[in-house]
Amino acid sequence: MKINNETKIGVLAVVGIALLVLGLSFLKGKNLFKKETHLYARYQDVQGLNKSNPVVINGMQVGRIANLDGGASMKSILVTITLYKDIDIPKNSLAVINPNLLGSPSMEIQLGSGGNYLKSGDTLMTTLTSGAFDQALKLINPVLYEVKNAVTSLDSVLGIVTNVFDPTTKNNIKDIVANLNTVTASFAVSAHSLQSMLDVQQGALSHSLNNVNTFTSNLNTNNAKFNDIVENARTASSKFASIDLNKSLDSLNVAINKFKEGAEKINSRDGSLGLLLNDKSLYNNLTSTTNKINILLDDIRVHPKRYVNISVFGKKDKGNYITAPLIDDTLKVIK
Repeated sequence: MKINNETKIGVLAVVGIALLVLGLSFLKGKNLFKKETHLYARYQDVQGLNKSNPVVINGMQVGRIANLDGGASMKSILVTITLYKDIDIPKNSLAVINPNLLGSPSMEIQLGSGGNYLKSGDTLMTTLTSGAFDQALKLINPVLYEVKNAVTSLDSVLGIVTNVFDPTTKNNIKDIVANLNTVTASFAVSAHSLQSMLDVQQGALSHSLNNVNTFTSNLNTNNAKFNDIVENARTASSKFASIDLNKSLDSLNVAINKFKEGAEKINSRDGSLGLLLNDKSLYNNLTSTTNKINILLDDIRVHPKRYVNISVFGKKDKGNYITAPLIDDTLKVIK
């Protein structure tokens, strides 16, 4: 079968177009003969990132940026990442955009340390990065770069304070400052009082220290006496420890028992002492006998001749016997 020239030209055109498409796809990093893995990342600012920009891990390119879509609002941009091969990327990995002063930016995937890995269609976690100007400033003048960051942070803090602190909060802060001034004044008064107390000549602490010094000097002077007292106490305690306390207690118990027995005998009518204490007739007899002895003594005193006759020719005095004891007028009452 003979093929005409038009057919040959058409076939060559189709083959050329196919080769052109394949070449352009190859130049863009697409691999039409191998299954690719797609991941996603969402940013507020992509910092000039475009399609076909490289995706690297530890400095090695493992994929490319397949698409960027900000939607109608453009508040956040969804970045589609295509990986050339299957890579174990932990779920806590970060997708960071690295700007380049001399070329287009790239995306770096900083691998995490987790054990669970992302699958095709999952979304990577992202973090904010500095722009190209910040990178250049960091390389040229690190001090100025740090000052810029500090000023930015201070501006953010001031903005937060301005937004958060309403008039009521500001008034509360003024009240707090006023209270701090009052407390500071009180501290000043307390410091003056403390200074007066710590005065070397007239302070209360100085007098107290003088009293303590006097007391310690007296202790030092009487140290020998204290030593003697302690030694006497030690000697007394040693003597007390050497006493046979059990034997002494036994002797004391025996004496107490004997005293109880004597007291019981006294309370009973057994024995002369018990009869003397408990028998009223014996008491009455003793009283009567004492009365008669008093009468006899009075009679002897008044009529001595009746009982003792010293006259050779005399006779005994008889009659007028005393029948009751006389009043003893020899005793004088001392006022």
